[in-house]
Amino acid sequence: MKTTVSLVRSQQWRLVQSMFKPKWITTDGSWQAVKNACRTTVGKTHSDKDATDTFKYDIVIAEHTPIRKINISWLWHMPYWVAMEWARHKFEKFIRSQRTDRTGEPRDKKPQDAPVDFEGYANIQNVIDAWRKRLCNQATPLAKAYAVAFKQELHNTEPAIADALVPHCVYRCGCPEFNGCPFWKAFVERHKGAEFTDIRARYALYNGEIYK
Repeated sequence: MKTTVSLVRSQQWRLVQSMFKPKWITTDGSWQAVKNACRTTVGKTHSDKDATDTFKYDIVIAEHTPIRKINISWLWHMPYWVAMEWARHKFEKFIRSQRTDRTGEPRDKKPQDAPVDFEGYANIQNVIDAWRKRLCNQATPLAKAYAVAFKQELHNTEPAIADALVPHCVYRCGCPEFNGCPFWKAFVERHKGAEFTDIRARYALYNGEIYK
C-alpha cells in the first residue's frame, strides 16, 4: 500500500513538474573551447580533441573560470511575480513588457499573477550560483518548481552542468540560512553512512533524488 501511494505521489509530482519545464533550452559555446581555455592558462597550445565527460564533470564541479565560455538560453512562461523573483539573479533576462504603450492594456490593472515570458541567458557559473538559491527551500515553492524542472530538462542534453545544480546546503555540506529548513538533516538521515565530505558523492546522492 505504501509503495502504491508513493508511486501515485511521484506520478503527480512529475505531472506538476511538466508544467514548469522551459519551453526550450539551447547552449552556445563548446566544451572544446572550455578545454582549450584551460590549456592556455597552463601554457599549452590548443587541441582539436574533444573534451571527455570526466573533464566536463570535473571542471564544472571545480567552477574554474573557463566554464563561462558556455552559455545557456531558455524560455519560461510564468507568473509576473515569479519572474521578478528570478530577475534578482546576475544573468541576462528578457521579460515580456507590461508597459501600456506596448500592450495596449493598463499596466496598473495587471495582477501579480499575470503571465509573462521570461527568456534567460546565462553562463554556467551564473546558473550554478542562481540555482543554489532557487533549489533551496527558502525560495518560494513556485520559483523552486521552475528551478527543479529546468535542472531535469537540462540533464537530457548537458548532464555535467545539470548535475552541478544543487541547493546551498548540498554545496556547503550544511545549511547557511538564518532560519534553515529540515531538508539537510533529513537528507543526511536518509543517507546514513554516506561520505558527505566527498563533493561528488554528495551531489550524486542529491541528484539521485531529483531525477528519480
